[in-house]
Amino acid sequence: MAGAKTHDPYYVPAQSKWPIIATVGMFVTVFGVGTWFNDMKAGHESSHGPLIFFCGGLVLAYMLFGWFGAVIKESRGGLYSPQMDRSFRWGMSWFIFSEVMFFAAFFGALFYVRHFAGPWLGGEGDKGVANMLWPGFEFSWPLLNTPDPQKYPAPEGTISPWGLPLLNTILLVSSSVTLTLAHHAMRKNHRTPLKVWLALTIILGLAFLGFQAEEYIHAYNELGLTLGSGIYGATFFMLTGFHGAHVTLGVLMLSIMFIRILKGHFNADQHFGFEAASWYWHFVDVVWIGLFVFVYVL
Repeated sequence: MAGAKTHDPYYVPAQSKWPIIATVGMFVTVFGVGTWFNDMKAGHESSHGPLIFFCGGLVLAYMLFGWFGAVIKESRGGLYSPQMDRSFRWGMSWFIFSEVMFFAAFFGALFYVRHFAGPWLGGEGDKGVANMLWPGFEFSWPLLNTPDPQKYPAPEGTISPWGLPLLNTILLVSSSVTLTLAHHAMRKNHRTPLKVWLALTIILGLAFLGFQAEEYIHAYNELGLTLGSGIYGATFFMLTGFHGAHVTLGVLMLSIMFIRILKGHFNADQHFGFEAASWYWHFVDVVWIGLFVFVYVL
């Protein structure tokens, strides 16, 4: 019919086992973490939590390997159309938006404690009457004098931002630069510079994780800064810990992209898998800058 609109064919995959496996893996993993933490709080010397968590992680690893492998085969088989590519882009965009809101919740908790709840307990502001809970408590940040030192012992000190945190900031900012250079090389189909810059990005990410592990060891063993050392320790490790988990995932994603590039996957026009991993890595870098400013410096 003259004037009729045409649409790109849209690939609809066959029924898959991977969503249900992902659901089971996530449930077992979260259940393992909950069991682990509850047993720690109860003072149990032995716990099945770590084992359950590890088993859930294995299920998730199996799911990721199988599901991503299926998507790669479909893409390499020419089954995806421009409309499918747009769907992937929207999906990745909404995923990163959900991650933004995830970290916004923790940054919001930090802001609330520092500017509202903490001063109220110290007798300041409209709700300063809350000071009756701990009459002698004076609020200051970082909180090195907790209201209940018997239950929540305060850390002996804080981590200076101008040591390992500054080094890690330089590493992550540099990794964004190297990844951008790798992306430009991909668009020009320059394979050798692409491999070099992407490999350097992965190395910088691994170095970040190594230095953060060193920082955590120092915090726990020498400063008494732990998850149980009051609200400062809780917010510090929740924010930096979740960010470290995201960096680990980002390094894994980039490593998979590197392997695919070595196998000859992607070209100058079709490389959204690489581009999606790049989006995620830049997001992780931006979050770290916020962490460095609001957790370490201010």
